[in-house]
Amino acid sequence: MIQRIQTVYMLISAILIGLLFALPFAEIAHEGQLYLFDIRGIVHQDTVTENGMAIAGLIGIILILHVAAVFLYKKRILQIRFLVLSVLLSIGLFGMFYFFTYYSFDDAEIGFKMPVAFPIVAIILDYLAIRSIGKDEALIRSLDRLR
Repeated sequence: MIQRIQTVYMLISAILIGLLFALPFAEIAHEGQLYLFDIRGIVHQDTVTENGMAIAGLIGIILILHVAAVFLYKKRILQIRFLVLSVLLSIGLFGMFYFFTYYSFDDAEIGFKMPVAFPIVAIILDYLAIRSIGKDEALIRSLDRLR
């Protein structure tokens, strides 16, 4: 399981997605006040101005898909399907980051943090994992033909 490169890709991707629960996404300066955008939503002095439960739910679903894909190493086609769904949801998560930051305030200065790039890195790692799983599946099918 862990000795395959696709498992390493999926584990790194799951760790990056899991870090989104702990790290802030952006800082928003609007009318002299500083707002923090994190997993709870947009927060100003421990008061939630925009609820981020949709983002938290989406991150949780993506994380569950990654963990499930790691343990489905014997069912490679299902593993690929889980990763493709994870890629699509990660694209949606990136869109939600954009929506939350620019929808909430007009003429605000937004300073994005490093965790905003984590879904993009996870998408790249998922693509590499899908390619590696596909190669393994092709190898298994070619070996079945030889028997």
